[in-house]
Amino acid sequence: MSRVSVSKHPDGWQAKVAGNERASKVCTTQAECREFGIGLAKKLGAEFTLHGENGRIREKNSYGNDPKSIKG
Repeated sequence: MSRVSVSKHPDGWQAKVAGNERASKVCTTQAECREFGIGLAKKLGAEFTLHGENGRIREKNSYGNDPKSIKG
């Protein structure tokens, strides 16, 4: 499964697919990149991760084919 992450970039924030050299999009606000990143993750059936200014994970969600019989 692929991964899409939103993190700090020298020009603001970036939405990037894991394994790609360049960002898919660079935004001025985290909120703008978050919306773009979630849309991209849904399109790719990928996992989405949002990182804060300090690099820590703030939000994580999977838009792929999760197993439906998870206990717990």
